[in-house]
Amino acid sequence: MEQLYVFGTGNAQAIHCYNTCFALRDGDEYFMVDAGGGNGILKILDEMKVDLNHIHHIFVTHEHTDHILGIVWMIRMIATGMKKGTFEGDLQIYCHPDLVETIKTICRLTVQGKFYKMIGDRIFLVPVEDGETVHILDYDVTFFDILSTKAKQFGFTTQLKNGKRLTCAGDEPYNPGCRTYVEGSDWLLHEAFCLYGDRERFQPYEKHHSTVKEACELATELNIPNLVLWHTEDKQIARRKELYTAEGREYYQGNLLVPDDREIIEL
Repeated sequence: MEQLYVFGTGNAQAIHCYNTCFALRDGDEYFMVDAGGGNGILKILDEMKVDLNHIHHIFVTHEHTDHILGIVWMIRMIATGMKKGTFEGDLQIYCHPDLVETIKTICRLTVQGKFYKMIGDRIFLVPVEDGETVHILDYDVTFFDILSTKAKQFGFTTQLKNGKRLTCAGDEPYNPGCRTYVEGSDWLLHEAFCLYGDRERFQPYEKHHSTVKEACELATELNIPNLVLWHTEDKQIARRKELYTAEGREYYQGNLLVPDDREIIEL
């Protein structure tokens, strides 16, 4: 059965949970999406019993620190496994074309030379274009530009083996220009910076983010049966699931999920 492994659920400034990142599990293999902002990803993978030796595909959505810096640790640890002979095969890292040199530069400046040299040898940075479809594990994954108002960012959509379609819309509000990729999805992964009731406190619109209300209204408009909300503030983490679910129910009647870090969702 296919599963969504939720590694982190917080926004860039979250300290009580990890930055938003996740993986699709297919059998023993994982398609990982982002790695957060630090080596905390290694602890989460360990606690969730995700073996690095079964991560051969990673997608980096954009250049912001809470999405890209963790990839340095993934490259370092997987390159170590390659050197030791415990990691079989290659690592493919997908990103939009502008990110290739960014990732290489960060790694060149921070990773030991013996590991950095693995890039281009067994670790490959694979540029993907807007609308391009790549076969990853058992999925045809179509990447798309989310039309960010900030740093260029890609999301993706794919059909699961159970016939359902899953779409990651990135960490900014849905742009109508992406409707062909998002509409008709059975699962939508969408950001919700805070509650609509807390909008004056957290100012999501100034940061170009949405609230639970807008995300749920969108899912209702597009007839999305399953909605996952994350990339949130963490000031009320203990009650986040309860509070976000309660507000969301006012605007959305589908299957609303507000996961915590380390949750596993059956797709």
